[in-house]
Amino acid sequence: MSGSVNAATGALRRVIGRRTLALFVVGDILGAGIYALVGEVAGEVGGAIWLPFLVAFALAALTATSYAELAGKYPRAAGAALYVNKAFGAPFVTFLVAFTVMMSGITSASAAARAFGGRYLAEFVTLPTLVGALFFLVVVTAVNFAGISESTRVNVVLTVIEAFGLLVIVAIGAWALLTGDGEPGRALEFHPHSGALMGTLGGTALAFYALLGFEDSVNLAEEARDPARDFPYALFGGLATAVVIYVAVAFTATMLVPTERLRASTGPLLEVVEVAGLTFPPPLFALIALLAVGNTALINMIMASRLVYGMARERIVPAVFAVVHPTRSTPWPAILFTVALAVLLVSTGDVGGLADTTVLLLLCVFAVVNICVLVLRRDRVEHRHYRAPTWMPVLGAVACLFLASPLTGRDGEVYLRAGILIALGAALWLINRIIVGKVDRIDPAKISTDR
Repeated sequence: MSGSVNAATGALRRVIGRRTLALFVVGDILGAGIYALVGEVAGEVGGAIWLPFLVAFALAALTATSYAELAGKYPRAAGAALYVNKAFGAPFVTFLVAFTVMMSGITSASAAARAFGGRYLAEFVTLPTLVGALFFLVVVTAVNFAGISESTRVNVVLTVIEAFGLLVIVAIGAWALLTGDGEPGRALEFHPHSGALMGTLGGTALAFYALLGFEDSVNLAEEARDPARDFPYALFGGLATAVVIYVAVAFTATMLVPTERLRASTGPLLEVVEVAGLTFPPPLFALIALLAVGNTALINMIMASRLVYGMARERIVPAVFAVVHPTRSTPWPAILFTVALAVLLVSTGDVGGLADTTVLLLLCVFAVVNICVLVLRRDRVEHRHYRAPTWMPVLGAVACLFLASPLTGRDGEVYLRAGILIALGAALWLINRIIVGKVDRIDPAKISTDR
């Protein structure tokens, strides 16, 4: 959440350098996924937990090339909606993409809420997972309602904390290797229940959730000093840094904790801390994990509510969602709408299913973005910018569509959940059209989370 504004022009000031941009990318990626899903991935592939993270990184890198080209070509804080609008010029398609991104934020926050109510919270208090998740959503909503500046400051602190927690796990792994603890050979054990190919695909779909966030960094392109040159370095460098940390964490987890124990735990990294030879207080790590999970949910719920607010300002969803609280200056109807959806989701899904729904929604968006970069090659701009090798967006689109297909073994309820959420968007569009009439154009910048 950024926004240093030039008062004279109303434009965002270009103040972010390459290193700072890379740190933002890493901060966007690190989050609840790795804290919550190591055990879920172990359930798909066995001890070789690191493999799905590497495959997910390779697939994410393909789509990252498209974002790098488009962010350098169109350095504005609007993201996928801007690219789709420029490529196709169809308001309904632009809306559906923006709405899908918004829904992915809510499903991601819901997965984080379920993770919050599990093993990490049990270190302090015993509550049913659903009760803990709902309490968590109340707290996140209160912070969101308090105001964007307050939420942003909380986000910065929590990003540092969640990164520290992962470095603790990496340090535990390094110490275990030096002292001969654990079973490194377990990281090479590959025994998926559904076969090698299906197990890897299922694990990759879940691991992909932990790498999400790199796409959000395009919203910082408008504030980068030289986005055409700096953004590709920051994006690829940040993505590579995150996956190195994730692979180290996954290797440590499988080396120190039996696969079955990881698979059964809703707080898998806490299991690592409890068996580690390098002493670190489990309650302190549980607190770090809870804050990391909270950060993911906070970022996504802020994004989702601001997107709904932006859509209402553009008159593409009912205008009631554009109402702002008179003292807090926050879009309270949009916040209530998004949290109501989150409550429904946490009440009907588990961590793995909600994370998979998030991945499914964003894979569809990524496929469209990869197509957009090819369509927009005909749109020339005067400044120089990164150009992705053509085969990478093509392969990226194919890979995203394949991962989004039922061929990966994804549960039918995930498709049903995603379909209902998108149908809700189409219904809001239809209701709004009946009320205000046909929408001829959309300005994606006005529905950006940074506006």
